[in-house]
Amino acid sequence: MQSTEEEKNTITSDPFNITSTWIGSDICKYKGFYCGHPPDNLTAIALASIDFNGFELAAPTLDGFIDQLPDLSLFHANSNKFSGTISPRLAQLPYLYELDISNNKFSGTFPVAILGKNDLSFLDIRFNFFTGSVPPQVFMQTLDVLFLNNNNFMQKLPQNLGSTPALYLTFANNKFTGSIPRSIGKLSSTLIEVLFLNNLLTGCLPYELGFLREARVFDASNNRLTGPLPCSLGCLEKIERLNLSGNLLYGQVPEVLCALDNLVNLSLSNNYFTGVGPLCRKLIKNGVLDVNRNCIHYLPDQRSTHECALFFLQPRFCFYPSWYNFIPCSKVSPWSHLHAPSRTNSSSVAYNALVRNRSL
Repeated sequence: MQSTEEEKNTITSDPFNITSTWIGSDICKYKGFYCGHPPDNLTAIALASIDFNGFELAAPTLDGFIDQLPDLSLFHANSNKFSGTISPRLAQLPYLYELDISNNKFSGTFPVAILGKNDLSFLDIRFNFFTGSVPPQVFMQTLDVLFLNNNNFMQKLPQNLGSTPALYLTFANNKFTGSIPRSIGKLSSTLIEVLFLNNLLTGCLPYELGFLREARVFDASNNRLTGPLPCSLGCLEKIERLNLSGNLLYGQVPEVLCALDNLVNLSLSNNYFTGVGPLCRKLIKNGVLDVNRNCIHYLPDQRSTHECALFFLQPRFCFYPSWYNFIPCSKVSPWSHLHAPSRTNSSSVAYNALVRNRSL
């Protein structure tokens, strides 16, 4: 096994003196390098994974580095200072299935080299300077985790978003536009957490959101979404955190939503809702539901009558209005939920992705 002297020379900053261990011909002894048996030769020893998380290494490019390691299966480099673009030669690594280059200084367009990686299951490119669009082909890949947050992507959300098998999706803190595609309902048996917060999304919420029966976290706060809440949200039996604050939503908050047993946090603040029922008022009292800064004038901390009147002067509508009363699951009356809800406050993988130096 050859040394990586050439790769070592590409490092321009090494505050923790990591590369001082990169000496000799046995790469398996280098700090951050881990060896194992290649899948096609269980008697051989080869470099299997690299973990540079938190090393704060700097280099102007990764070209000539990871693409020269043919047996590499994992590359994790959260919180370094790598820059440049991602080489298309990355596609030539046959075993690579986890790529984490989050919290670096990479730029350019989406790294299309990964589109040739059919076995890639984990892609984390958050907290970089990527711009432009995300190719629709990404959502056809067999990814379990796709973290795109905190870049500068500017496009409509691809209509084939519902084709991804991903369990965790983060689109947060970009400039995605348009509406949430109705195809998201196809993720009924897979999607666990999805974050759309802090983008430029518009349009009405699709009733197909109610099909996400495995979803625990859904956050589309601080966008420009409008319309009433679809009653189909009452089918989200496993939802724990639902955040739609900071939008242009209005109407009555559906009681079937407030009847869900696992809700820990339901944030609808900074919208234009006009009414809540008894179950929702109970959640407000318990600190689960936040409806501050709405137009529910028999509650405290609401918008002024003038501000609400100005909002409703503008005509607003959603296509297929009858769908907003449609409940695509077998629901008993919300009044049958007279027992105390069994709520837990579990950790969230997707929200952890919003922390810059958090390795996942």
